[in-house]
Amino acid sequence: MASTKIKINKHLDLSRLPKHIAIIMDGNGRWATRRGLPRNLGHKAGCENLKRIIQHIYDLGIKYATFFTFSTENWKRPKEEIDGIFNVVRQYLDDDGSQFVERDAKVIVSGDFTKLPNDLVESIKRIVDKTKNCKKFVLNLAINYGGRDEILMGVNKAISAGKPIDNAEEFSKLLYSKDLPDPDFIIRTSGEMRVSNFMLWQLAYSEFYFTNTYWPAFSEKDLQKALIEFQKRKRRFGSL
Repeated sequence: MASTKIKINKHLDLSRLPKHIAIIMDGNGRWATRRGLPRNLGHKAGCENLKRIIQHIYDLGIKYATFFTFSTENWKRPKEEIDGIFNVVRQYLDDDGSQFVERDAKVIVSGDFTKLPNDLVESIKRIVDKTKNCKKFVLNLAINYGGRDEILMGVNKAISAGKPIDNAEEFSKLLYSKDLPDPDFIIRTSGEMRVSNFMLWQLAYSEFYFTNTYWPAFSEKDLQKALIEFQKRKRRFGSL
């Protein structure tokens, strides 16, 4: 996580940024295909962009960021592509792991990452443990994650505990995101306008932003443009 010096759009109010931003990184494969490249090169380019955008979110002072990295449905893809995705995740954790501590950045994971290859499971465990006491920034990687599975997990925990859940706040404590505020702002790239089983419980009052830009091409300027749009919204949370 090397600090970046990106010009701040004059219309962006740094005092009114979301506390938690979540991004559905979509379009890596299509970005590559349109350039006549193998889809896995798109995932590699997407990983490089992930580094840039995480750094910019950190530099802006947003404390929480969630990135949809690998869904429970992604197992349906060809094995070659799945292996390619895992390779770039592996490279990202190996390359940047030590720098998170230096930046006081905590890494957590949403999803059952124990189903991943053994070496990747161990890499995730190491970085999660290594950064567990960091406090300035929290990076949540949604890996082997599905919103419905997460809710079912919470229900089963409640059943196992043998006591009723009285309110939404109590149920939230049974989920992967128990230590995170709900996302204020969810961005999806590539032109798709759906949530794809992402943070179904947590998005109840999230603001959404959809862009046609493929994830590898989604720049810091694009992020600022999205944040400016967020600041134009009036969030009522059911009230007037």
